[in-house]
Amino acid sequence: MRVSLIITTYNRPDALMQVLRSIENQSIFPDEIIIADDGSNNLTKKCIINFTKSSPLKVIHSWQNDKGFRVSRSRNKALSKSTSDYIILIDGDVILHQKFIEDHLKHAENGYFIQGSRVLINQELTSKILSDSNNEFSFFSRGLSNRKNSLHSNFLSRLFIKKKKNIKGIKTCNMSFFKSDCIKINGFNNNIEGWGREDSEFVVRLFNSGISKKNVYFNSIQYHLWHEDSSRASLKKNEAILEETIKNMLVRCQNGLNIFDK
Repeated sequence: MRVSLIITTYNRPDALMQVLRSIENQSIFPDEIIIADDGSNNLTKKCIINFTKSSPLKVIHSWQNDKGFRVSRSRNKALSKSTSDYIILIDGDVILHQKFIEDHLKHAENGYFIQGSRVLINQELTSKILSDSNNEFSFFSRGLSNRKNSLHSNFLSRLFIKKKKNIKGIKTCNMSFFKSDCIKINGFNNNIEGWGREDSEFVVRLFNSGISKKNVYFNSIQYHLWHEDSSRASLKKNEAILEETIKNMLVRCQNGLNIFDK
């Protein structure tokens, strides 16, 4: 099964480079890496070019004009470029456990999308990582929150897998699904702009289409670098879109992946 790893980013090339380096250490490589760039300046472009010069990995830079926080549209544009059967979504400021992709593929199951968890890295350790490029961690490393999520165990993962239909804990920084399921609901809702709820609205439509959630713990581990909180100015508007999707049991959004149809 071919897999595309889609990375969202915006003007944080130092963090993006750490992500890309952690992908080079994977036990299984993605067939393609697509960087969903929401309008970064040329520093990000240079970062990607420099990485591809020395890496055997296939990297596609999917860029759109900077017109504010438009992560839904950015992801849709990246999805339209994907040539794979299976999609893994991450953010451009996470460092991946070496079995991250292997774990997502191992847990892939028809009728489900996978929701992984994360370990949070504090500001001090994040600064150190970005300055000396040391991105090796363990359960005992200092500067970690949600420390239990750093334990990699196939036994515990099988024991604690949960299959549900709720939007609690939805995070597109660690999510995977079959591309066909995404196409069925027309991808992410481009009407959601600004921070918040684009991931939950996407998942609600997956639920409405018959897809359930598989929560995976102790596998598919990622370490999330510290960053300042995004503006919540658009949250009320986005929550209204989410509520409409829930109320009307919507499966497809009108303004989604289809805008990139050839």
